[in-house]
This record gives sequence, C-alpha cells and structure tokens, in this order.
Amino acid sequence: MWRLLRTAPPTAIFGMLVIVIYAIVAIFADGLAPFGETEVVGFEYEPWGDDFLLGTDNLGRDMLSRIIYGARNTIGIALATTFIAFSVGVFFGMLAAILGRWVDQILSRLVDVMMAIPALLFSLLLLTVFGTSILTMVLVIAAIESTRVFRLARATAMNVVVMDFVEAAKLRGEGLMWLASREILPNIVPPLVAEFGLRFCFVFLAISALSFLGLGIQPPTADWGSMVRDNAGLITFGDITPLLPAGSIALLTVAVNFLVDWMLHRSSGLRT
Repeated sequence: MWRLLRTAPPTAIFGMLVIVIYAIVAIFADGLAPFGETEVVGFEYEPWGDDFLLGTDNLGRDMLSRIIYGARNTIGIALATTFIAFSVGVFFGMLAAILGRWVDQILSRLVDVMMAIPALLFSLLLLTVFGTSILTMVLVIAAIESTRVFRLARATAMNVVVMDFVEAAKLRGEGLMWLASREILPNIVPPLVAEFGLRFCFVFLAISALSFLGLGIQPPTADWGSMVRDNAGLITFGDITPLLPAGSIALLTVAVNFLVDWMLHRSSGLRT
C-alpha cells in the first residue's frame, strides 16, 4: 500500500484524502455534529458566530450539524444506489455477452430505449408517478444508471468471452455462473472499478439535483441538495451559507474523479 501511494500523483492523493475525510464525517456524524439533525436551536438565518459556527437555516437548525448529517445521508444513499445499479448492470451485461443471440438483442434494445430518454427527465417522470420516498428514488436511479453499467460490462465481457480459456471452460461443461464469476468477471474488474467511481459521481449528483427540485430526499432528513434550495435566498444578501453544501457536493465529485483518473491510468498500462 505504501509503495502504491508513493507512485500516486498529487491529484490522486488529494482525492483519497478528501474521500477519507468525508467517510469519517459520515460514519461518526452523531459524535461530530454539535446538535441533532432536525433540532431547532435558534432563530432562522442566524449569522455565523460562537453559538452556531455556520449559522442557522430557514427553520433555525444548525447548518454545521445539517451539513455533517447530510454527508451520511447523501453519500450513504448514493453508495447504496450505485451498488444496486452495478449489481444489476454487471449481471445482465455478462449474461448478454455469454448467451448472445436473442438474449443479447432483447437486453441491448431495451437498454437503448431507456438510454434514449434523458436521465434527469426520466427520473422526474418516474418519481412523479411512483412517489418520492427514498426507496423509490434509489430504485429509479439504480434502474436508469444500470443501463450505463450494462453497456460497459457487455462490451468488456464480449472481449473476454471469445478467449480460448473461456471456450475450454464451456467444453468442460461449466455452467453460466461459473463462467461469469470465475472466467469473465476477474478479467474485467479494472474498468468496472473505475466505472464504479464515475457512476457514483453521477448518482451522487442526480440525488442532489432531485433533492434540490423537491423530488429527492424529503425533509426533515438532512441532504445537501435540499439545503441549497432551502437557503438559496441568503445569496441575495451576500451570505455564502447556501454555497457550503453546494461546495461539499463539488469537492467530493472532484476528489472521486481525481482518484478514478489515476485508476484508469494504472489499468491502461501506460507510463509517463
């Protein structure tokens, strides 16, 4: 691990450091936050000071505490959504590559239809129809993002499924699950790992955008997207408080992209 870190560029080290800090804040939010997640502790829009380091929001809740709890809620839900999207996308992508023929055609055409609709518009439509609960939002975003994972998994698996060792496994009579888990998946892990980081960024931004529009994580649960919306009026008076949750979103997205860029460079085998 130390040898790996020594070869990492400064951008990747910065990305890892930011991700570790965010993870610590999310895991230990209860101990780090000075007040409760939904606790009203003062008047609305109180300025920064000793009592409230980052002031209060539109309901008198401590902004610092809300940002800390928002890390747990927003990042945790985004991770869960990304895991679901990857599980579904990788499974069906490898299934299409292994079975081919009509299975590949049906799955590919279905994915093409879903990808033809703009993701945010599709999410808004489905959430309007099925409701705005957290479970519904997770399933909707996971279903939409799994189509992107399917395309990558299928493309990379197609390059492996024609290899001699896969043909030999088929001749031995190995089943579908063996081929997928033992022969194909270990050989497509690097691009999938990099795609997981990128897909997490898209899911993270999608959840924040939906929350900003009022169809994502619902009050009183702390969420960075809804915090920007609730306190946006302060910008008119020169108060940068609404930019804090927005900056938290941007910083994590940049950090993950830095790390993913380095991982893609390492998996490509290129040297500079």
